[in-house]
Amino acid sequence: MRFTRYCRSLLSTPAMAVERYTKSHQSGADIAMVDLEDSVPPTRKEEARRLAEEFFALPSTKLARSAVRINTLSGPDGLRDLIAIARYRVKPDLVLIPMTESPRDIEIAAGALGADCPETEFLAVVETPLGIENAPAVAAAGHRLRGLVFGSADYAFAVGARLSWEALAHARARVVNSARAAGVEAMDAPFFEVTDLDGLRREAGLARDFGFSGKIAVHPRQLALINETFSPDEELLERARRVVAAGLENGRSVTVVDGVMVGMPFFEASQRLIEQFDPPRPGAPLPGGPQHTRHHAPTDTPNHTTEK
Repeated sequence: MRFTRYCRSLLSTPAMAVERYTKSHQSGADIAMVDLEDSVPPTRKEEARRLAEEFFALPSTKLARSAVRINTLSGPDGLRDLIAIARYRVKPDLVLIPMTESPRDIEIAAGALGADCPETEFLAVVETPLGIENAPAVAAAGHRLRGLVFGSADYAFAVGARLSWEALAHARARVVNSARAAGVEAMDAPFFEVTDLDGLRREAGLARDFGFSGKIAVHPRQLALINETFSPDEELLERARRVVAAGLENGRSVTVVDGVMVGMPFFEASQRLIEQFDPPRPGAPLPGGPQHTRHHAPTDTPNHTTEK
């Protein structure tokens, strides 16, 4: 399993719901997102673009990233969204691109934002049959793409499938494999039953075991469970500490920890895990160091040492 604080959880807030902006930033989600797409009526898109600018001007937590979901780039509203975002005083950390079906969508977004948003990264939402087929090419679309997001509802509707884990297992596996092959993250679709936390726990666990980095939340009450599911437990952290200590003691040469032979990949993966998830100590830097470091290196420990 791989763990990262980059995108364990994402919480969406409709652009028109200005009164919920502050709570979104303080929700505990790794990514706080304002939505310009499905939650905004067609007649209010321009108003939503104007209101959304204030979402990024608000103070955020040290670990949260701010994001915006634009409209699909197959229509004019998606292009208008990008033009507006390029003019925002404070730029988003991430732009979610819905209905992504080819690398061209990523190229269009990068070209439209250009030098106005040099640090803004992208998440591509893969939610159509063509998008699933082209997922490997989309995942490799460029250094600004940080991950793929699986859109289960639109995909299930398009192919006539049930909205269940079993029915969509193939599409999910393709998203994860495409993302990991390209060295980017993978986020799973929401669990839509807001009050069914047992169902959420089951589906989030399945998503983690499939290789997803995180899962979208449809309500703030889902966030704590999602973050917990996509974080290492204390047993795994303690093992990572032992691996790091053994590496320091032996000059990072091959050694044995808990009866398992470990070497450089284990030392580096364990160090990354500790940096992001070990509780901070007095006088020590926050876990993960600088919060907006741009890289594609996954936070993980080798699979055969992290089975729970």
